[in-house]
Amino acid sequence: MRCPFCSHDDTQVKDSRPTEENHAIRRRRFCPACGSRFTTFERVQLRELMVVKKDGQRELFDRDKLARSIFLACRKRPIEDERVEKALNGIQRRLESSGESDITTDTIGGIVMEALSALDQVAYVRYASVYKDFCEAKDFEAFVENMQDSEETSEQ
Repeated sequence: MRCPFCSHDDTQVKDSRPTEENHAIRRRRFCPACGSRFTTFERVQLRELMVVKKDGQRELFDRDKLARSIFLACRKRPIEDERVEKALNGIQRRLESSGESDITTDTIGGIVMEALSALDQVAYVRYASVYKDFCEAKDFEAFVENMQDSEETSEQ
């Protein structure tokens, strides 16, 4: 592993431990060249996923891009980062275990909406406003009304 500080090619692992319910390994590393310490994470990748956009364009699935959008929706909400990470890992595992290597943005968006709905209602509405491309305040109102109607129906 290359040192992110000095680019030295040979770093040493000082400590390893499982994280994220044994779905990743956290490694504490040391660079003998500059003396810096840093942490890396290793995750199992079941398959390489391709995201198919609405215009037909294809690109590699980027976990960091998904994480940014989810953390943005959860910003300034009383949600621990661990819960968001757990939801993110669940989304990625669900995508990888779907059996498909090409996944549409609609599929990803739907799975993220389900996860955020269970995590936090405000984050859910924030994500939906971008995902469903709300243009006016009435779009928010209609979405929240449908959300409340769905909750009332499921309670009965």
